[in-house]
Amino acid sequence: MNEPHSHRTESFADADAAVSRALAIYESAVAYLRDQLQLFVQGTTPAAKVRAFYPFVRITTNTVARADSRLSFGFVSGPGTFETSLTRIDLFADYLREQLTLLLKNHQGVLEVGVSDQPIPIHFAISQIDPIEVTMAADRRTLMRDLFDLPDLAAMDDGIANGTHESRPGDARPLALFTAPRIDYSLQRLRHYTGTDAEHFQKFVLFTNYQFYIDEFVQMGMDVVRGTGESQHPAPASFDRSGYTAFVEPGNVVTMREDGDGRGDAPHPVPVRLPQMPAYHLKRPDGTGITMVNIGVGPANAKNISDHIAVLRPHAWLMLGHCAGLRTTQRLGDYILAHGYVREDHVLDEELPLWIPIPPLAEVQQALERAVADVTRLSGFDLKRILRTGTVASTDNRNWELLPHPGPERRFSQSRAIALDMESATLAANGFRFRVPYGTLLCVSDKPLHGEIKLPGMANQFYRERVDQHLRVGIRAVELLRDQRLDQLHSRKLRSFAEVAFR
Repeated sequence: MNEPHSHRTESFADADAAVSRALAIYESAVAYLRDQLQLFVQGTTPAAKVRAFYPFVRITTNTVARADSRLSFGFVSGPGTFETSLTRIDLFADYLREQLTLLLKNHQGVLEVGVSDQPIPIHFAISQIDPIEVTMAADRRTLMRDLFDLPDLAAMDDGIANGTHESRPGDARPLALFTAPRIDYSLQRLRHYTGTDAEHFQKFVLFTNYQFYIDEFVQMGMDVVRGTGESQHPAPASFDRSGYTAFVEPGNVVTMREDGDGRGDAPHPVPVRLPQMPAYHLKRPDGTGITMVNIGVGPANAKNISDHIAVLRPHAWLMLGHCAGLRTTQRLGDYILAHGYVREDHVLDEELPLWIPIPPLAEVQQALERAVADVTRLSGFDLKRILRTGTVASTDNRNWELLPHPGPERRFSQSRAIALDMESATLAANGFRFRVPYGTLLCVSDKPLHGEIKLPGMANQFYRERVDQHLRVGIRAVELLRDQRLDQLHSRKLRSFAEVAFR
């Protein structure tokens, strides 16, 4: 069997050194696989199976963590050995340093870094920024399956995140929510669905179900990096333009912030067609900018994209979209701040049973409410007139209104739901499941139970008046969340009593 030069396991008392060692192991493995595949594509058939393996990091402790009890991550659940495989160390270097530094601080031990027993699938080794162009005959493609490791779905399940994983006797317990193959799978899917590479994604993510929001975000983002101020809807006054360095569109089309001489970036090719769920990124050097994704309509899309974005370990994701108002006292354009969810979306029933509550997160709720107040300049009773907090129901049936009466409306009434959409409960539930802080701020765009449905002229006027303000609120909320300390934002509500160490 052909394998790269073996790397012995080494011990480190310094997080930087541990990350550097893991990076060297990973880059060596990937370079070896790429070289071997290049030879295979050119017609050279290796004499044995070609394999390389992910690096791992491990910690063994005999003590209970000496961690600050207010902290929700950075320590293992008890004495024992804990381990995880690693991938794309270049992409996750800062994150890994943060997690490993906390581990060393809280356990006074050493980190072990070496080669794991998880092979790197050849697809993940070549799905980098500059992939190898693989063109070969059908018989060579068949032979490739015998000579290189392919993705193994059994190594990519979400048992750790779902709380169903059980380590075998003698095995190390998990140190992170995701194994390296699971991360690589999602990084590849992100490029496919959003049209942008993972390194462009920022730590704060806005989801929407309408292209109108994306149009406003693109205009605002381009104004920020170009400094033109020509938009009819410029960024909020509180927006710190100086903190942003680039705006990225699908196809990895990058517009750099113009320098003092007014010079911008060179032209970039625009993709022929948009991907299924296009993503746009207003970037900051430390990654704490804003990513916005149009997830389209439906809970399946919401689960799909959040399954993959979760591996990037964002600091928060927020849903900004439209909903049906269920109360007679609501008006079109009112805001709904969700503090509970009726989950009739069903896409997460297996991973997260319905008996599991999805709690509101105080830090996110307060940021969203304050953002509405800051943007609308309303307070007290006047703010309550346009902002209502309550339960949002999400359904997987877009035409729920056509079900026999009384049907879902009876359940909505019993649940005290004040609004209905198709994505919010899914995104909140997946945030809870993957320990990503979540929140929902919706805008009432119709009231089907009361006969107020959108007519073409009404809809256009509504979108013009409300989308801009709603997006400003979302951006303001991100600014408020960014100012918080991570140990406050990553709430203990999201962690179990036998939790992995990595956030």
